[in-house]
Amino acid sequence: MTETKTTKARAAKSASQTAANTDVFGLQNMEVPSVVRDFAEQSIEKAKDSYTKMKSAAEDATDIMEDSYETSRQGVMEINMKALDVVKTSTDAAFSFYRDLLAVKSVAEAVELQSAFAHQQFDTSIAQAKEMQDLVTKVATEATQPAKDAIQKSVTDLQAA
Repeated sequence: MTETKTTKARAAKSASQTAANTDVFGLQNMEVPSVVRDFAEQSIEKAKDSYTKMKSAAEDATDIMEDSYETSRQGVMEINMKALDVVKTSTDAAFSFYRDLLAVKSVAEAVELQSAFAHQQFDTSIAQAKEMQDLVTKVATEATQPAKDAIQKSVTDLQAA
């Protein structure tokens, strides 16, 4: 028990000596000049403003990306549905052609039916390709529009500043 009291007393004495030794240069009582304090406060405010602007820009960029991805997703779904429609139309036309081909009575009639079918399929394929081209162009334009708008807003903001 005596050793414990002695150890505690030594620790307390050592702590008070350490505290006394840390103020060797009198820094604890030194006052920071107001210019330095003002500069530090301004630096902190600028850092806060910069952080707020960066956070806002990052959130805006995230929103733009989300909008672009959602628009792209919807567009790809629309393209896929159109592609399925094209396949269905072609398949229906082929089955109709084969059904009609089974009903022909002569080779000349079969050749005429085949020629008409080929001509119809060619015209249909051209129309479908044009529709797909228009749809892909529309989807690409819509998917990139949020990014274009953001870039235009940034350029306008920079020119105004």
